[in-house]
Amino acid sequence: MKKHIPNSITCCNLISGCIAIGFAFAGNIEIALLFIIIGAVFDFFDGMVARLLKVSSPIGKELDSLADVITFGVAPSTIIFSQLHVMSYPVFLEPLRDYLPYAAFIMAAFSALRLAKFNLDERQALGFIGLPTPANALFWGSLLVGVGEKLETHPSALYFILAGILISSWLLVSEIPMFALKFKHWGFKGNEVKYLFLLTCIPLVVIFGISSFAIIIAWYVILSAIVKQSPAQK
Repeated sequence: MKKHIPNSITCCNLISGCIAIGFAFAGNIEIALLFIIIGAVFDFFDGMVARLLKVSSPIGKELDSLADVITFGVAPSTIIFSQLHVMSYPVFLEPLRDYLPYAAFIMAAFSALRLAKFNLDERQALGFIGLPTPANALFWGSLLVGVGEKLETHPSALYFILAGILISSWLLVSEIPMFALKFKHWGFKGNEVKYLFLLTCIPLVVIFGISSFAIIIAWYVILSAIVKQSPAQK
């Protein structure tokens, strides 16, 4: 019986992603973001429970990736899709209003590619290579929930969103080493970057609220690029 518990938690992640997609298509991106976050919580605990119960399995690994594609790939892409439908378009792009929003799903494809690479990459034990899909999903969800109304009327917002889709897609499959918040010990030495990151996150959350998570993810990418830590061998 216990061998089914981690996979059940993973399925809860997948279901959360499906619910997020439904709300995103309906234009309720706040609830969509909430279910992406709920999915992330399930995603955090499924692997932990599998290790605690010692019931890790190949099918669990594959199921986890499939769930992540839905929750952290398709769901945030659908939020962007919904937002692109209500934004202001330059006159010369207005005829493409019904078609340009589908560009959002480019990011879903690259999220799937990133997860497939992760399953085969043995370098990503204590760090990541490329932007993790949950971080990318949180960036877009918090950004569009936090400042989406301002972006709807900003004359350059459409270009920003379309460029952001391409940048995110590249970051997902890039070879940039990015640190993970995994601690072998709680001492400061060897964990300087992680503690610096966590300490700077606190005032950002206080000042910017929900939008802070987009800023935090951007800061995470920048800090990772600066320190260029190589993930340990798995």
